[in-house]
Amino acid sequence: MPCRILLADDSPLFRAGLRALLEQKKDYAVVGDASDGMSAVAMAETLKPDIIVLDMKSDALDCQQVLQELFIRAPATRVLMFSARSELEHVMSCLQLGAQGFLLKDATVTELEQALQALRCGGQYLSSTVLPMVIAQALKHSRKRQLGDVRSPLTTRQLEILRLIARGESTRSIADGLGLSVKTVEAHRSQIMHRLHIHDVPGLVLFAVREGIIRLND
Repeated sequence: MPCRILLADDSPLFRAGLRALLEQKKDYAVVGDASDGMSAVAMAETLKPDIIVLDMKSDALDCQQVLQELFIRAPATRVLMFSARSELEHVMSCLQLGAQGFLLKDATVTELEQALQALRCGGQYLSSTVLPMVIAQALKHSRKRQLGDVRSPLTTRQLEILRLIARGESTRSIADGLGLSVKTVEAHRSQIMHRLHIHDVPGLVLFAVREGIIRLND
């Protein structure tokens, strides 16, 4: 069954171009497109798409409000922000309000397909341009929690390894720093992904940000 997609953007030309692109792909079906925030929310509630590709740069009901409404009225719909805006405040706000992916509009077709596939499979996706900013911001301003306070199915050791992964540490550096073998770290990472149902590093970073696993003093 094709992945059902709703397009929400205030540019008719962009919506038409993205629709034409996606309709060439047998794995995707565009079920509608919206030009303003209220229409996007109403259509998502009625059509129940799998993914909404969202950007409302000039609408009175801005992206943040749309995300809040989508969370309430269409909670099963996953959100891919597809934006020309790369300001850190905008990116972080969208992610914290529940967007599962963030892609800049100068992305390639291949990267768009990767983002849609990640969300379709229940994962998350961050543009390679956005990911370093998210990590840096998390290191500066994440909530002050102790690792043991995070409610998750992970052990203390796994939380520690997850924090290091989210900081951008390599498997080798994690192993050396913790006095473990590379195979042990790889095994922990596999277990972390399995327990969290997250199967990519950007998804782990988002989880670490939202759960306060990356701490201010890191």
